[in-house]
Amino acid sequence: MPRRRILRQLGGGFGALLTGAMLPSSVAMDATAISCKQKWPAWEAFKWNFISRDGRVIDASLETEGTTSEGQSYALFFALVANDQTMFEKVLNWTENNLADGDLTARLPAWLWGKNKEGQWGVIDSNAASDSDLWIAYALGEAGRLWDNRRYIALSSLLASRILREETANIPGLGLTLLPGPIGFTLSPTSWRLNPSYMPLQLMQWFAEVGKDPRWAKLLQSSRRIIFESAEQGYSPDWIIYEQDKGFRIDTEGDEKGEGAYNAIRVYLWAGMLAHESEDRQRLLDRFAPMANLVEQQGYPPESVNIQTGRSNRAGPPGFSAAMLPFLTASGRTQAVTQQLQRLQASPIAADSYYGQVLGLFGLGWREQRYVFKRSGHLKPMWEGCR
Repeated sequence: MPRRRILRQLGGGFGALLTGAMLPSSVAMDATAISCKQKWPAWEAFKWNFISRDGRVIDASLETEGTTSEGQSYALFFALVANDQTMFEKVLNWTENNLADGDLTARLPAWLWGKNKEGQWGVIDSNAASDSDLWIAYALGEAGRLWDNRRYIALSSLLASRILREETANIPGLGLTLLPGPIGFTLSPTSWRLNPSYMPLQLMQWFAEVGKDPRWAKLLQSSRRIIFESAEQGYSPDWIIYEQDKGFRIDTEGDEKGEGAYNAIRVYLWAGMLAHESEDRQRLLDRFAPMANLVEQQGYPPESVNIQTGRSNRAGPPGFSAAMLPFLTASGRTQAVTQQLQRLQASPIAADSYYGQVLGLFGLGWREQRYVFKRSGHLKPMWEGCR
C-alpha cells in the first residue's frame, strides 16, 4: 500500500497558507494577546473548508473525493487543542462508523474511504495506517483526561492495545518496531519498509508513560533509532528500508527513491515541538542541523531533498514553511524563522490545500502557543485551566 505517495498528485495544489481571513493581522501573533477562551480562527476556517456536518474530513484533491484516517486523526487533535468538544465527537463518530465498521474497540480504522470506480461510497483500502492510529489513540486519551471523559480513555486504551498487536514487528537489530500498517511493510523475512514521520517521539513518550504495557518503552527506543539513524547526513527520508544484519538503506523501489519530501517534513515538525526538557530534543536538533542550514541558506524549505547528497529541488509549498517554524525556532535560527514568516505573509497557504492547512495548524498553532507538549508527551492546550 503506497500510502501518502498519493500526495504527489497534489503538486501545485498545495499552493498557499492561512489566508488573511483565517489568521488575524499577523502570522506571528503574540500569544499573550490571545484569550484562552477565544476561538482559534484557523481551526474555524479548517472546519468550514474541509469538515462535513457529520464529521468527515474531505480532501477534494484525492481522485476518490476521499477521507483518510490521517485527516480524521488530525481533526481530533485540532478539535482538542481548540476545546471544541462538539466537533471532536462528530469526527470520532464518523471515524468509528465509517472507517472501523461501527466499532473502534474491534478493529483499526481503514486508512482510505471515498467513491470507488463504480461510484459507490465506502472503504476503498481497508489497511490501517499506524501514525493515524497513534494520533487517534493519543487524542482520545488526552481528551479523556482534559475533558474528564472515561469513554474516551477506554477507547484510547483499547486502540493502543490493538496497535501493539497488529502494527508492530520484532525486527532483529531494532527490537520491537512500529510498522506503517498491518499489511505490506514486511518485504521479506529480513527486510522491512519503515517511515520515520509515523512515530512522533512526544506521542511515543506519552504511550510509554501512560500505557501499562512495557512494549511501548521498546517502541520508543526503536523509534528513536529509526528517526536518528535513517538520517545519516542530516536529512530525513520519506521512507527507508531496514535489512537484518545490514541496517538502513535507501528505498530504491519506492516512488521517492531516497528523497525526503511530503512525509519527511513532519519529522522536523515533530522534532521542533518536543518539550525543551526532552532528552531527545537537542540530539535531533543537532542531527538535523544540515536541514536547518539548507533552509536558512535558501530562504525556504525544499519540496524534496536527496538524503544522501543534500541536493534539493524547487521550493516546497508554503505549508512547509509553517511546518519548519517549530524546528527553526528550537534551533535558534532567528533569521530563518523570520524568512519563513515573511514567505507565509507573501504567499499564504491556499484555503483549499488540505495538507498545507494541516501543517499550518500544527506549526502556527504551536507558534501561537495554543498548545505545547510536555516532557511526558502530555498535551497542554492554552485553554487548560480556563473557567
